[in-house]
Amino acid sequence: MSDYGMYSDDFYINMNLATELDLPQNRESVLHFYEQVRRRFPKMVNFYSREKSEFVLEEEKEQGAYQWVSTEPRRLNSGTVNPDSLETALELHRTVLELVPYELSITPLDCESLSVMFGFDFGYRGNHNEILTQVLGVAPALEKLIHQPYGKVLSNEPSIQFSLDEDCRTQCRVSFESRTTAYQVRTGEFGEDQLSVYLTVRRFDSLGPNEAFDAEFTRLAALGRDLIDEYLVGNVLRPLQEAISLH
Repeated sequence: MSDYGMYSDDFYINMNLATELDLPQNRESVLHFYEQVRRRFPKMVNFYSREKSEFVLEEEKEQGAYQWVSTEPRRLNSGTVNPDSLETALELHRTVLELVPYELSITPLDCESLSVMFGFDFGYRGNHNEILTQVLGVAPALEKLIHQPYGKVLSNEPSIQFSLDEDCRTQCRVSFESRTTAYQVRTGEFGEDQLSVYLTVRRFDSLGPNEAFDAEFTRLAALGRDLIDEYLVGNVLRPLQEAISLH
């Protein structure tokens, strides 16, 4: 597993390319694209339609580590779950982005946004909101609210979004997803659900005439890795991992 995998129970990197125009939907274009992906990644053998005009090609999931690619009317997605290395994970996304101008007629002008998302899942049988409050705290102006007589925390999913360039076209968002419900808090019966941490770096608007999807994705991924190394590991992932282990 990659180095980042040591900080959570499951780690994954997803790519998303949103387009202004609809992707080709005819049978020949769709199948030819996925055949080209499978030629480069032969372990991707499961092809199916999830909904109308939404198709998926993926590896077997039994081992807990797998890759997948999907297309929707205006979105192209790919993902790697628990990769052996970061380079292995990024190779899939770059390869898919190299293919799309030729196989799906997606040009740099057609780009609405391109993003990379680093996800970390923690299995925790307990109140996700409570442990997030313990590790991350709450805004000082709101802190007294959780000390009310019945002030059990039922939702605490902080997020922050900020720009990474002067014109705000490259942005980063750090967010959290709790899967604890009010019913679980009331009864004290918690399942082994996943508490998730996401760091997403996204580029908005069309790419320039001299820009390419795969090169731009490489830039976004490098920005994301820097933010994880410099901030997320020490301030979020390790403290969250330690707090869960103590419970």
